[in-house]
Amino acid sequence: MLLSDFDYYLPQQLIAQTPIYPRNYSRLLVMDRQTGELTHRHFYDLFDYVTEGDTLVFNDTRVIPARLIGCKRDTGAKIEVFLLTQLNDREWEVLVKPGKKAKIGVKIDFGPEISCEVLRHTDFGGRVVRFDYEGVFFAILDRLGTTPLPPYIKEQLNDAERYQTVYAKEKGSAAAPTAGLHFTREMMEELQKRGVNTVFITLHVGLGTFRPVSETEITNHKMHREYYSIPGETARIINEAKERGKRVIAVGTTAIRTLETVGRENRIQAGTGWTGIFIYPGYRFQVIDGMITNFHLPQSTLLMLVSAFAGREHVLQAYEEAVRSEYRFFSFGDAMLIL
Repeated sequence: MLLSDFDYYLPQQLIAQTPIYPRNYSRLLVMDRQTGELTHRHFYDLFDYVTEGDTLVFNDTRVIPARLIGCKRDTGAKIEVFLLTQLNDREWEVLVKPGKKAKIGVKIDFGPEISCEVLRHTDFGGRVVRFDYEGVFFAILDRLGTTPLPPYIKEQLNDAERYQTVYAKEKGSAAAPTAGLHFTREMMEELQKRGVNTVFITLHVGLGTFRPVSETEITNHKMHREYYSIPGETARIINEAKERGKRVIAVGTTAIRTLETVGRENRIQAGTGWTGIFIYPGYRFQVIDGMITNFHLPQSTLLMLVSAFAGREHVLQAYEEAVRSEYRFFSFGDAMLIL
């Protein structure tokens, strides 16, 4: 399969720049994955498609203020450090800009209470740095860092919580699991009232999710690893649902990648670890029976994952229909439900 097989035409004006209020007033394109049949709805209509005994799996990661602006200690030159993946208490994989200033041994000051030293290069062009600070790291980050929005969003976000899901809990992501942005607290409560299981996993979104594919032949693309955690209660509920023949519906591609990393013969295993799973057409799904997802960038690994689940032709036809119907695309855009 070629990278060009996953391209589509998207007018720039359809790239959503601001979130919808209320969250669940976004549009919802419902697809039958077997036939490709499409139905135009709104996200608050989700209750028409989920039933008692279904299990919805959410990613409860929380976006951190991952962008830090500092100065090289020796020259005072400005340098940006973008946090990607926490390796231990003080070491992180990061992106730096400009990279030529971030040589091994360079020290970068972000303020009187926090600095970092560049330890080594990474295989994706980033760096591993070790932070030196006094106090609580994430509290310092909340004061000094800024929440990164994708580069295609040019408008300023007045309310940073709109780039968090209402159930965001575990700090560590460089980007939001955007399929979950459509849920309101009232919807979460109503799902439980209707007997729909709502369970949580954690996958901290990093370079593996948003790194572009540069290989002409997509199977040559290497995913960057991302950290996940699956609680025992989540595994138990999902396994019981599969045993009873009930549906497991993943909210977002990050939840899908986590479940499919640990899925074996319709069961999952609780635990923590790292995943670099790359799902593209031809993949045989082990766990999920449905998905809620946003509209993804052309030629992205996320579009390839959705195509693996619903068929490339069906997905590209759905995207053409979404463009014709002027759906809003990407992080603050509208959603798809594929069952």
